[in-house]
Amino acid sequence: MNFTAQDVKTLRERTGAGMMDCKNALVECDGDMEKAVDYLREKGIAKAAKKAGRIAAEGIVDSYIHMGGRVGVLLEVNCETDFVAKGDMFKAIVHDIALHIAAANPSYVSKEDVPADVIEKEKSILRAQALEEGKPEKIVDKMVEGRIKSFYEDNCLL
Repeated sequence: MNFTAQDVKTLRERTGAGMMDCKNALVECDGDMEKAVDYLREKGIAKAAKKAGRIAAEGIVDSYIHMGGRVGVLLEVNCETDFVAKGDMFKAIVHDIALHIAAANPSYVSKEDVPADVIEKEKSILRAQALEEGKPEKIVDKMVEGRIKSFYEDNCLL
């Protein structure tokens, strides 16, 4: 173990890991800073995988109403702990997300929620537009598929 407290501090600044994690990484890697960085990255991936299975049972519901009640968003965002849910930063982030959703004004949550008849109608309109533009028949279907992707981006939240 040939490293100093300054080495632990440097490793902490480089990786954002906790003090004890940095110390343990340096012990494990015999004081080699670069090996310790790699060790922490590998360990961080393992920690993230463990967290993936956790249930986000806490959270908040926020609302945003705009233009005299003509546009409104009701949003639920969950997190792992009530400590996070009660934090001002978390509340601000949730409120900002609600504002962005209101600004985007999506008609559907995801493309799976768009009714088939709406898609068919949109495809027929896009097909007619492409033909009106003088595009060759053989590329019209590809153009329609590309424009349907744009339709999803403009009309779906996700």
